[in-house]
Amino acid sequence: MKTGIFITCLADAMRPQIGFAAVRLLREAGVEPFYPPAQTCCGQVAFNSGYFDEAAELGEKCADLFIDCDKVVFPSASCCSLFRTHWQEYFNEDNKKMAAFADKCMELSEFLHSVSYSPRPQKYLQATYHDCCAGLRELNIKNTPRDFLKQAGVDIVEMRDCEECCGFGGVFSTKFSGISAAMADRKCKNIAATGTNTVLLGDLGCLLHLQGRMQRTNGDNIRFMHWAEVLVAEESSTP
Repeated sequence: MKTGIFITCLADAMRPQIGFAAVRLLREAGVEPFYPPAQTCCGQVAFNSGYFDEAAELGEKCADLFIDCDKVVFPSASCCSLFRTHWQEYFNEDNKKMAAFADKCMELSEFLHSVSYSPRPQKYLQATYHDCCAGLRELNIKNTPRDFLKQAGVDIVEMRDCEECCGFGGVFSTKFSGISAAMADRKCKNIAATGTNTVLLGDLGCLLHLQGRMQRTNGDNIRFMHWAEVLVAEESSTP
């Protein structure tokens, strides 16, 4: 099975260790990921802004780059969901290439579960978990990342309203910044109330949004991490 890995543009620019962690997890699961260096943005920003033609152009490029893959793995539910659940909104149903590509796309925890991956035990960590909207509401991802973390020895202290939106929502946070900030403040209060100093989640946009808001309101005493970083041990920065 040829498996591609889609490293999102946000991870590439802002948190490359998430991409490294995803590669290491795939290798630990017995999969050597294929990475086409020409990959770029999935088109989500253009799509969310209403530039459907531009999004379609980027989407076609992604499909072409991974055309020989059986599966394409994303360490981001939102980018994965763009193809899995929204492709028909900017392509028509007769676009067989995009339909085939959409069927290949899997979020990282989904794929690891499908190949019966078992995480290695890590040092003890207590953390809380935020359910990002795209994963929870569009891909129905809820327990799989938590199960992997618990198997690795992470003690998850659930926050109040863990499924409530953090206020990022892509361009929502720029178009409605006041509402977005208020939603993030509510989430940050719920995080602080758990008494943990680590927040885990699966989408970098939400991570950066909450991390930035938390730093502005409560300082730097709480860290935010992609759950994949924990499973490969945070100190490791290369695959």
